[in-house]
Amino acid sequence: MTARPSARTLYLCKPKKDFTKYGRSCRPVIGGNPLLPKYGYPSERLLKLSEPKKFLPAYLEQRSRETPEWPVSLAAQNYNASKRILQLAQPKGLHPDFVPPREISISPRRIVASPRTIELSKPKQLHPNFMPARDPEWPVTEAAKHAVPTKRILGLAQPSSRPRVTPLNPDAFKVKESALKAVCTPRLAELAQPIRH
Repeated sequence: MTARPSARTLYLCKPKKDFTKYGRSCRPVIGGNPLLPKYGYPSERLLKLSEPKKFLPAYLEQRSRETPEWPVSLAAQNYNASKRILQLAQPKGLHPDFVPPREISISPRRIVASPRTIELSKPKQLHPNFMPARDPEWPVTEAAKHAVPTKRILGLAQPSSRPRVTPLNPDAFKVKESALKAVCTPRLAELAQPIRH
């Protein structure tokens, strides 16, 4: 035991400074202003912020009672519970077929697992030839950078040829002059009337 403690170890082994030598601890004083070290008494602003939040006048007007405690009526004090209420007040019992857990004997507690059981309890290992998934990003080889595509690859790279769609005729929905001047016959006007039930 010839080792000497370092300066850091000596500094850490010193006890903490006692701040209660002034006669008061840092805990607040009930019923008075706490004496803060180096700052004296708190300001009026701190005392105002420390007060609890008050209820709004609208909430106090909407309350049905002044306090959460109210007197119990004499009828409620002298009430006799019915048989049904006494029945519902009984705690729920166990199921008739419930079997409590049995106690384990001493012999199973002293069983020692065999080597085969210990081997089977180990988690399944990966196959020796298992290869993890390749990283989605990998460097491109020089051969791939200077590769020349074949005619087959160029043919597959061409977009599929589809028949050209007839261009839209802007006058397709134009109403003819003869249709604009057409006069409805009495028969068409009769057929245009809705069915009446």
